[in-house]
Amino acid sequence: MTIGHHVRRLRDDGFTVFDGVIPPDEVDAVRGSVLETANQLFNPETKARFMVTHVSSFINHNQSFAPYLTDRHMMEVVRALFGPHFCVSFTTTQINDPGNPRTGWHADWPFNQNNAGHIPAPYPDFCIHLTTLWMLSPFNQDNGGTLVVPGSHRAGTNPTTDMGVDPDQPYPSELLVTGDAGSVVMFDSRLWHAANHNASSEQRVSLAVRYAPWWLNLEVLRPGSVDRERIVEAAGANDNQVPPVTREVFDKLPSDVQALFRHWVE
Repeated sequence: MTIGHHVRRLRDDGFTVFDGVIPPDEVDAVRGSVLETANQLFNPETKARFMVTHVSSFINHNQSFAPYLTDRHMMEVVRALFGPHFCVSFTTTQINDPGNPRTGWHADWPFNQNNAGHIPAPYPDFCIHLTTLWMLSPFNQDNGGTLVVPGSHRAGTNPTTDMGVDPDQPYPSELLVTGDAGSVVMFDSRLWHAANHNASSEQRVSLAVRYAPWWLNLEVLRPGSVDRERIVEAAGANDNQVPPVTREVFDKLPSDVQALFRHWVE
């Protein structure tokens, strides 16, 4: 698809897929590297409870995927939505174990109403945050893929609040997003989505990388920040935590990738 097609799909449906962002002859090495690192660092409680291998600020621990973060086609789409100045807000492993159950419908930060740093619903109808899921394994019916509700980003709210939609039940217009290893699905972070049941015998390996415009305040995510202390910790609330990128890691990143992390260096 052309850049214009990708932008229209994001605006109309809330998501689009970029094929072959990581070339077929390179994706196996990236997947193996990500898996090896993630399996050394995962939180046992999270894995036991949700059957997901989750490592926050993964860029600090593994940079095998870093050269692809500035894929030209993807960056042109982000630029069309946010203008010339934007950054990466999250790099997180999203590895679903065999038998991983279907999860509930939700929207990502800052639209998830269970996060302390959320935008209260009904929120405004424009894109202010983008989520990308990097398919390091193929996304298919067997291993779960990702479920989305096309057009739900325009609803002004989502099932993380009481809106009369059971987050744990199938939705009539839901769609399973599939793709080859190396592809990336990009969606407006308002889009309702859920992990599907992994009925395969292997882990479904992916990375969640999110992009934000320069003006979006991310400080509630930063450990030790004034905003996090005031909004999350003092209130006894919950929110994502994104440790800063270490100086050692930042200095080794390609220069075009450094521009995406300059705001978050230790």
